[in-house]
Amino acid sequence: MAERQATIASSSGLHARPAKLFVQAVQEKKIPVTISANGGADLNAGSILSLMGLGAGHGTVVTLKAEGEGAEQALDELVALLETDLDAQ
Repeated sequence: MAERQATIASSSGLHARPAKLFVQAVQEKKIPVTISANGGADLNAGSILSLMGLGAGHGTVVTLKAEGEGAEQALDELVALLETDLDAQ
């Protein structure tokens, strides 16, 4: 299992457009990815409802986990996405 931490850069956190863009990126990876914040439960990172329920805001550190072929690279790409201000794009 691969695991990475990322700090959310978007000013609105994982809400609205940033959440949609992140979920699309997770779904494109075609491997199960989970996300958690502040030591909470691992949630499905490919679900907009899970992401919105996470309530992660700007500056929140989240943990991503994935298994399977390509997990390391997938998580590296997802971390880079979270650490970009998606509101500004």
